Amino acid sequence: MRTFKPSPAAQLLCCVAMVLGLSACASQKTPATADVAVSRAAVDSATSSDAAELAPAEMQAAREKLMNANQALAAKDYKAAQMWASAAEADAKLAQSKANSAKATTAANQLQDSIRVLREELDRKPIQQ
Repeated sequence: MRTFKPSPAAQLLCCVAMVLGLSACASQKTPATADVAVSRAAVDSATSSDAAELAPAEMQAAREKLMNANQALAAKDYKAAQMWASAAEADAKLAQSKANSAKATTAANQLQDSIRVLREELDRKPIQQ
């Protein structure tokens, strides 16, 4: 019985293909890991700006998508991890923007109330000379 022995060129070609395949997998892991870390930081930042109280739906969506990104990363599905991480980051930024907007609206309303009270005080007291 005759055995098949690949030529040195075929062996080299197989080795090159394996190295390229492994490096492609490694190159996908690094950006996916970085994207998940960035989205985690965005969720943490939104949480610290009271977004959980002021934009609860958006924060819940961000947390769920971050959890999905972590699960995809653990399963080595780097493309899905990047997609979920980007979505989580977008939701966290939306939640933070809504929280900042709600805070600004509250501050503006308080300022308007203070102005109204001052005007009432001015209208009530005549200016004495």
